[in-house]
Amino acid sequence: MLRKRLPRRLAGAILVVTGGLFMWLAPESLSGVLLLAAGIALEAIGLRLERRDGDSKVDPHAVER
Repeated sequence: MLRKRLPRRLAGAILVVTGGLFMWLAPESLSGVLLLAAGIALEAIGLRLERRDGDSKVDPHAVER
């Protein structure tokens, strides 16, 4: 989906911030629980995007001879 590093990191940061806002603004009701769950999911997706390597075909731990 996002192969370039900068757009992937930017999208990840936006998702992390949005997820944090969802969790911070969640009221104490059923809708708040759903908002909290959505915030946690956005945080997880955002962190995964930020940590993902750009080229999955290349093993970074492989040793070339």
